[in-house]
Amino acid sequence: MKEIRLGYGRREFAFEFDDSRFDVLRSDDDSSALTDPQIGAKLASPIGSKPLEEIISPGESILIVVPDATRAAATGQIVNLLIRRLIVSGIQPSNIAIIFATGIHRKVTEEEKRELLTPFIAQRVKTLDHDAGDLAQFSRLGKTLSGIPVELNRALLDYDRVIIVGGISFHYFAGFTGGRKLICPGLASSQTISETHKLAFDFEKKTRRAGVGSGLLKGNAVNETFMEVVEKCPPSFSINSLVNDRGEATEIYVGDWKLAHAEACESYAQKHTISIKEKREVVIVSCGGFPFDLNMIQAHKSLEAASHGCNDGGTIIFLAECADGLGRADFLKWFEHKDSRALAGKLCEAYQVNGQTAWNLLSMAERFDVQIVTGLPDKETRSMRMTKTSSLEKATAQISTQSRGYIIPNGARIYLELEKKQMRALKPSWFLP
Repeated sequence: MKEIRLGYGRREFAFEFDDSRFDVLRSDDDSSALTDPQIGAKLASPIGSKPLEEIISPGESILIVVPDATRAAATGQIVNLLIRRLIVSGIQPSNIAIIFATGIHRKVTEEEKRELLTPFIAQRVKTLDHDAGDLAQFSRLGKTLSGIPVELNRALLDYDRVIIVGGISFHYFAGFTGGRKLICPGLASSQTISETHKLAFDFEKKTRRAGVGSGLLKGNAVNETFMEVVEKCPPSFSINSLVNDRGEATEIYVGDWKLAHAEACESYAQKHTISIKEKREVVIVSCGGFPFDLNMIQAHKSLEAASHGCNDGGTIIFLAECADGLGRADFLKWFEHKDSRALAGKLCEAYQVNGQTAWNLLSMAERFDVQIVTGLPDKETRSMRMTKTSSLEKATAQISTQSRGYIIPNGARIYLELEKKQMRALKPSWFLP
């Protein structure tokens, strides 16, 4: 027997398993954290861009865009170093502001601000809160070629320079997080977010649109529309981090908002794409703990990852604390529909972003026997067609001793593919005209 520790919120569960029956699928992300001087050296040698000191001028105002508490990006270390660098370059602290790219997520709490930025920065630098539903916050910047209105937070226009800071991981329909997502959907209006996310769904076939998925950028309608939106108000500089399981930055890619993000995605895909020879009857998956299982809307991305390694009709044992609940007060209403097909029909009538998330979750709950270890009430898990279990041991005790499976300790950070295929991450040159 072997033992593995699986993240659950801010805790870990020790789990003993028979390694003749279970293989552990873990991405190679146990690298050492970058030191401050190493990050400084990266900032001094940007990709496809002049150094930051040659872009900004003394007296200019700077807006730094950062993710909310649902993302791991080593924001505190990076933003501290970035602000020091700006001040040395002649920027007054009073001319710097930080805005949280929450999209349609809830507002960042004061405690989360201190945790994300460090108390030192949170107390000394002005922070702004984005509200996708507050029309007074937005400027209209025309439309995309397909007619989607481009409405972005006016703070992007109020400051002389915009710097985006984000973490890279797989995203189940945008391909990857980070980069352009800090602005769209991060700082977009509810309408722009809805119209761009709608591109992930095929309304004729009532399923996910072809070309949309984890690790896909080129030909991905959602990603390419995000790019088109950001072109209306491009940032001056970008910082994209890769972090280990402890949330420490192990690599950063800085510079041009397109090229630096592309290289970061390529590197991430190489480290976190896991090839498997077969699907199996059982998959045990942890999101990796906080912040990846903060709420169900975020946690379900790990269920998506696990689904690629499980036989239809098989069992997925899903560890997701969800200390912040479902993620949206209205999320559960979508599960009132008879099945995913009926839910898809409702989406076609009245599309909502979280309705598509609910459809994706319900589709997986129908394909697999999902046993969930969670802090969510039993009533809610039953509504989502998942079975709440009191412990990992209880769930595994019900599995046939002949079953073989996988254990995924960081489901939010990997992509499983059958056999070895060519990496699907976007090459930097594919961004160029």
